[in-house]
Amino acid sequence: RNSVILPLVSNLSPSSFRSSSQLSSSHGPGFAKLNRREGAGGWSPLSSDKYQWLEVDLGGRTQITSVSTQGRYGSSDWQTAYQLMFSDTGHNWRQYRWEGRIGAFPGNSNADSVVQHNLQHPVVTRFVRVVPLHWNPNGRIGLRLEAYGCPYNSDTVSFDGDSSLIFSLRPRQTSTNTIRLTFKTLRNSGFLLDAEGQNELGLTLELQDGQLLLLLRRGKSSKQHLVSVGSLLDDQHWHRVAVEQHSSHFNLTVDKNTEWVEIPPWFTHWDYDQVNFQNNLDSQNSNRNFHGCVENLLYDGQNLIDLAKQRDQSGSVTFSCSEPVFVAVTFTDPRSFLQLPGDTGLHSAGTSLGLQFRTWDTEGLLLTFDLPKRDGTVWLHLRDAKVHLQIHKAGRAPVELKAGSGLNDGQWHSVDLKSRQYLTVTVDGTEVASASCPAERSGHSCRNPSRAFKGCMRLLTVEGELVDLVKVQQRLMGDYSDLQIDMCGIMDRCSPSYCEHGGSCTQSWSTFHCNCSSTGYGGATCHSSIYERSCEAYKHRGNTSGYYYIDADGSGPIKPQLLFCNMTEDKTWTVIQHNNTELTKIQPSTEGSQHLPHFEYAADEEQLMATINQSEYCEQELAYHCRKSRLLNSPEGGPISWWVGGPGVGQRQTYWGGALPGSQQCACSLQENCMDPKRHCNGDADRTAANDSGLLTHKESLPVRSLVLRDVRRPGSESSYQVGPLRCYGDKSIWNAAFFAKETLYLHFPTFHGELSADISLLFKTTSSSGVLLENLGIRDFIRLELSSSTEVVFSFDVGNGPLEVSVKAGVPLNDNRWHRIQAERNVREASLRLDELPAATQEAPADGHIHLQLNSQLFVGTASRQKGFRGCIRSLQLNGVTLDLEERAKVTPGIQAGCPGHCSTYGGLCQNQGRCVEGARSFSCDCSSSAFNGAFCDQGIFKENLVNESNGSSSPTSSPFLPNLNLRAENISLSFRSGQSPALFLYVSSHHRQYLALLLNNAEQLEVRYRLESSKEEEILRSKVRSLANGQLHSVSVSRLADSPENSLSFVSLLVSTDSQDLDPALAQLGSLGFTGCLSAVLFNSISPLKAALIRPIASSVVVRGPLIRSSCGPAAAKPHAAENTHHQPGQEGRGDPLYQQRLLIFGLFLCILGLIAAIIFGIASALAILIRFLHRRKGTCQNQELTKTEDNNRLQFASQSISQYGPTESQKEYFI
Repeated sequence: RNSVILPLVSNLSPSSFRSSSQLSSSHGPGFAKLNRREGAGGWSPLSSDKYQWLEVDLGGRTQITSVSTQGRYGSSDWQTAYQLMFSDTGHNWRQYRWEGRIGAFPGNSNADSVVQHNLQHPVVTRFVRVVPLHWNPNGRIGLRLEAYGCPYNSDTVSFDGDSSLIFSLRPRQTSTNTIRLTFKTLRNSGFLLDAEGQNELGLTLELQDGQLLLLLRRGKSSKQHLVSVGSLLDDQHWHRVAVEQHSSHFNLTVDKNTEWVEIPPWFTHWDYDQVNFQNNLDSQNSNRNFHGCVENLLYDGQNLIDLAKQRDQSGSVTFSCSEPVFVAVTFTDPRSFLQLPGDTGLHSAGTSLGLQFRTWDTEGLLLTFDLPKRDGTVWLHLRDAKVHLQIHKAGRAPVELKAGSGLNDGQWHSVDLKSRQYLTVTVDGTEVASASCPAERSGHSCRNPSRAFKGCMRLLTVEGELVDLVKVQQRLMGDYSDLQIDMCGIMDRCSPSYCEHGGSCTQSWSTFHCNCSSTGYGGATCHSSIYERSCEAYKHRGNTSGYYYIDADGSGPIKPQLLFCNMTEDKTWTVIQHNNTELTKIQPSTEGSQHLPHFEYAADEEQLMATINQSEYCEQELAYHCRKSRLLNSPEGGPISWWVGGPGVGQRQTYWGGALPGSQQCACSLQENCMDPKRHCNGDADRTAANDSGLLTHKESLPVRSLVLRDVRRPGSESSYQVGPLRCYGDKSIWNAAFFAKETLYLHFPTFHGELSADISLLFKTTSSSGVLLENLGIRDFIRLELSSSTEVVFSFDVGNGPLEVSVKAGVPLNDNRWHRIQAERNVREASLRLDELPAATQEAPADGHIHLQLNSQLFVGTASRQKGFRGCIRSLQLNGVTLDLEERAKVTPGIQAGCPGHCSTYGGLCQNQGRCVEGARSFSCDCSSSAFNGAFCDQGIFKENLVNESNGSSSPTSSPFLPNLNLRAENISLSFRSGQSPALFLYVSSHHRQYLALLLNNAEQLEVRYRLESSKEEEILRSKVRSLANGQLHSVSVSRLADSPENSLSFVSLLVSTDSQDLDPALAQLGSLGFTGCLSAVLFNSISPLKAALIRPIASSVVVRGPLIRSSCGPAAAKPHAAENTHHQPGQEGRGDPLYQQRLLIFGLFLCILGLIAAIIFGIASALAILIRFLHRRKGTCQNQELTKTEDNNRLQFASQSISQYGPTESQKEYFI
């Protein structure tokens, strides 16, 4: 090859130019040379439409690197966009493609200026064709042309299936062996090359269904398929192949696609002895051998074809490329059609029609024609990837034939239609005879198809005669529209596949689809993970403890793993188990002098290390129990035993749990309490039973991979070990934030590389109405994410097809100083944008446009351009699964604050059951001290079950928080119960003045409140008519009291008080002696949680516990709160997903029906009724009045009681108003 770039067109003769038409002889194609003024100053066609073209014959295969165009001199004729096409023979054209897509070049803006385009990749061709796509609307198509490049030299050989070449090679002692070649063929299958080596080992390249397969052979029959590359390689165009053998792997490259594959162990020691081309690899069937051309066959740089020429090893081959000419036609869209002249119907004497087609679509009309004398119509079409032939005749039952299957595989398929004594259809050699549609089948299967065919056809024959499609193109025969003649424009959009993370690719003629099921990823290309990155992220979306799929790097290569998340504490722990977390005793054995346990974890290595690296803290318990089995320090001073931990295979660690890395000590040494002060571990005292346990917290040494315990075989020695699961908490990325105080501030990072797929995820909060959150620029390309208004977020970008944008409107203000989540993604199929939990907005990418995002500036968080910047907080910024460390960059950027407090405005709704949100420096927590519930979100009830009194076997022990010196004018009491017992005493409240209130179930399984507020008065009872509350279902009760006098001071609250209380009413004492069997939970007296205090803090001074008190899980499962970030919804649904809204509903449902307003003055029945009516009016009917029975009138106390079942709207769920 000559490296000097030369003009290729200017010196050609006029006979080297051809065109679709010319306006006149002075507008002929021979005048279309750059900067020439001969003739009319360039080429112009007779009519300006999309079917015109200018063709140049360069005289031989030439490498082209760039193309320049001009308009026609001194005119208003120029093209504004054009397409380049190439051919070696003047037929079977191929379009120039960049980025795997058909490319259109920008043209001229006037008649005289020169526009030059350097080709993204050089093209080797003989014929060049320019197809104008758009032109000056005030003129015509006008063109002058120049191409630049250099001569191309090649050595070529043709194979016809029976010919062959054999090359004997000398093994070369090199680290890499390489075979390179270029081939073209019309056959989709055949053996291309076979390389033999020592010990009957061999390598084969084989075409199969248009793909190139690399196979390894052991002997003549045993083959192993390693890898397949490429697609549609039977298109009669040149394809480059390279096979690189390295020490441990092969690289197989076809055109621009490379696959890496590991070499099997049995094939590692192998060198080429001989390379065979068509050495009759399949002597039984020559069609299985290669038919086509090969050029520039190189073995480690040695030109084997040139060597064969010199040695006259021609055999039956020809050292040139002779190829048949097949003119194909491409139907590109539903408007495409081809009409042929003449009567091609089925005559009584017989006729035949034939064609070949290839497509990706399952449906499409192949051809149709009328029968003679318009006696009917014949339709040949695809449906369900099968060929259907339908014949409709007036007054007769329609005839339908079906043949073939799976015909949308992109391969060439032949169809032959023949009529002799009967009608037959043959598809790929399989013949089907005629059959009639049943009379009742008047539905879809016998109707005319309506969908147009999109694909390629060739070898159209009528009565055995080939239809001349070139004459059709020249408008000399038939008619057509929206066709590409003399080329097949099929593309394999699944090779290479743009489906990521194992998604499977399927395609139609114009697009492809990724099936992401079972991958753990979603989106048009299976790019973005559907799982959270950490347990911390799951917790703050409102989840509770359990197993969750964790994807540590989002859209990165690490696969999701199912891990356990412990969310019962303020800290959220990720727990990764291994194969032996139990205390394991070392059994006596005579085999070996050491014990070597290894630990396999329930997560892949990448997931394991990612979890450790992104966690704030990790720990793993390591314990050793022994007797006469020393651990670390031998008398000689060296370590006896050790453990291996850290990344990969790990490194030897000589310290034990609780000690410092590298210290060769145990925890007791740091605590200065070892059994032998001269030793650093208890076990090294080598006397009595000892224990050395502690936590390993140095993340760089975790996880524990194995133990090496050596002093375990001495007589009398005993030892056991335990390695706990790996536990980590904290997600360094989720709270990583920066505060931008001014709109002119920004952070900068290295250029974002998201050429084919780019995803951006972040959270923001602001009080500003607009601002650019993030942007990265290129020469023309860019990507930007911005808050365009107080209610709209916009994701915009340009990959060379012009700016595109996707926007989402929230419908509510986003500048509310609460956290909002944005997830944006751009891939080759579409762009998507999601805001909080609103439906994602999408925008499809232009068909066959540019797909690579090319950026070259720094990435700016905020903006450094003239756009309005962002003022507010940004956190948890991740691009393609990589977290950007905003805080570290903010620390060195003036004016920007690292971190961003203020989370309770967003996440406070997660704190349930009167829990209080407490701000933290990097997070938040829920204070449950005033709640009857416990847990990270105050959502876990405290339960007591099956209580029995020790004195008589039936009564209950007592848990009694005392409340001294309180003068309460109002009380709020709530609890939940589940029981099958009646009667039963739930709760008893009393004061020093012998006043009391009791809540119980009576013999009729009714809820009953008994109270006496003045010692001089009789006991009063409120009783519900609702029965069957002892049905084993869970019921919730709330009681509220409002007093008109401060005299009623309650001294203590007692749960299930035992019978020895002197202040207990005799009737209630008798009831209390029966005890209680069932479940109590969420007991709350004002802000005091007596059951919670008794079970969680029993040693507190205000708690007295008598007898055994057992914590249970008999209560309701904790409700899963909603994600706090997802606060905005579609119109008409606002607020329904807001946890604050739901919490208010819960509070209203439990406490709105307050029954009680104690009157200070008794004016008689009329006054009491007036006060009651006023009370009802103030609550506007929100409480439903239920009938209750009251044993005595009492105008000094009113109660509200509510009983709710967890099993749906039963009678026990009604609200009781007294």
